[in-house]
Amino acid sequence: MGRFRLIRGRYEVRLAESQADVERAQKLRYDIFIGGRGIDDGSKELDVDAFDEHCDHILIEESRTGNLVCCFRLMPLASAAEIGRSYSAQYYELSALNDFPGPIVEMGRFCIHPDHRNADVLRMAWAAMTQYVDERGFELLFGCSSFEGNDADAYVDAFAMLKDKHLAPKRWLPRPKAPHIFRFGKLLKLRRPDPKKAFKGMPPLLRGYLSLGGWVSDHAVIDRDLNTLHVFTGLEVKRVPKRKVQLLRGA
Repeated sequence: MGRFRLIRGRYEVRLAESQADVERAQKLRYDIFIGGRGIDDGSKELDVDAFDEHCDHILIEESRTGNLVCCFRLMPLASAAEIGRSYSAQYYELSALNDFPGPIVEMGRFCIHPDHRNADVLRMAWAAMTQYVDERGFELLFGCSSFEGNDADAYVDAFAMLKDKHLAPKRWLPRPKAPHIFRFGKLLKLRRPDPKKAFKGMPPLLRGYLSLGGWVSDHAVIDRDLNTLHVFTGLEVKRVPKRKVQLLRGA
């Protein structure tokens, strides 16, 4: 992707241009995903994995101070036949997506500094993702959407809403692979969600995906290492309503 810089209000977004930039993102990820959850892994306070070198890293900074307030990474794949090498494929059986037409991209490690969890930062993130997808012509944006903690009962209305309205089309539906999962598609088959509780329980990023027509797996992975529950999430670019696309591009 070409160099770019988007500015809105007190924030600006850009692509990481150096190893130092990537390490800033890894430091924020560590603070949120590991240090912020009380997990002592004995590392150098950087959240690093083997996928980082294959990704483009997006940074959102506060214009006045230059402080990093949000980051995420995008891993482009030439075709869906390569989805087996994605981060998500560690947890989900994704062979149903091998025949998805067109290039795809995985979004992951999305995190926001606690002092900047607001709508402006989220809008900047979606604007950056939109520009990235537009420039490269991706047809599917996918990743894992995480709920805090391992207690599925705390999110029962959210999962029931996902089951009722947002499951992946059968032809693309991910199958279980991880050893510990919550099969909300089956276990909550008769549950009718409370819309207010469901909306409140969903992570903001997942709400963004769903508002654009995104869909999810029928089960959540219980990740005890990071103390989260997560669902596979997909967004078919061609199915995003035109009005929504115009709003994202306008940002």
